[in-house]
Amino acid sequence: MISSASNPQVKLLRALRGSPKERRGARSLVLEGVRLVADALDSGAELRLALYAPDQLGATPEGAALLDRLAGRPNCLEATPGVVAAAADTQHPQGVVAAAAWPDLEPQGGVRLVLDAIQDPGNVGTLLRSAEAAGAGLVLCAPGTADPYSPKVVRAAMGAHFRLPILADADWDAIGYELGGSALVYAADAGASMPYYAADWKQPAALIVGSEAHGVSAAGLALATHRINIPMLGRAESLNAGVAGSVILFEALRQRTRGRT
Repeated sequence: MISSASNPQVKLLRALRGSPKERRGARSLVLEGVRLVADALDSGAELRLALYAPDQLGATPEGAALLDRLAGRPNCLEATPGVVAAAADTQHPQGVVAAAAWPDLEPQGGVRLVLDAIQDPGNVGTLLRSAEAAGAGLVLCAPGTADPYSPKVVRAAMGAHFRLPILADADWDAIGYELGGSALVYAADAGASMPYYAADWKQPAALIVGSEAHGVSAAGLALATHRINIPMLGRAESLNAGVAGSVILFEALRQRTRGRT
């Protein structure tokens, strides 16, 4: 059992947790918590390293079930609760921290979602979670977007990384290429006159969601064929990016499953 916070495995997890450069070099992301690690295993993720505290996991039914799956698994090592906490990013870790390989998923049919310089990790994670739930086929992270593999994004996405194709660090040339098969490219714009439900999401389509502060960039608008908004009755100027993108993604799902009526 690992009992020292200076153990090389702890240092590795902390390096991956804290450095985008380390995550990209290793093509690994950090997972924390019983639900997220269990979900990763359910999705067939490759666990490259896991530290877990047996007594802490065994205190709950969900943790005990995960403990059975981790015990004896390659690269899954017992550690004290203090060591797990030293490797974790959260203040109250649940007894397990792991590093998993970046999933390598091919783009699928469905809406393409472009995250245009969205800097808040919580919003990025929310949009990844909503995109996976709504059946998006690919998410593209434009310049200026928060690292989609950061621990905060991974926690907010709740396992979406293992089921949703993601193109991180995409430049606008690559984004334009990937959207080439989308006849309709919609930019979310609070000042637009076209409501999001008037868009035709049954056709090959893409959605560009811009930053919280500045909206869709000039490069994003240059790719857009239409601008859409979310009509509101209240006095708020706009919704945050995570909420706005989610509302539109689920309208796309509704149209694709029930039609435009």
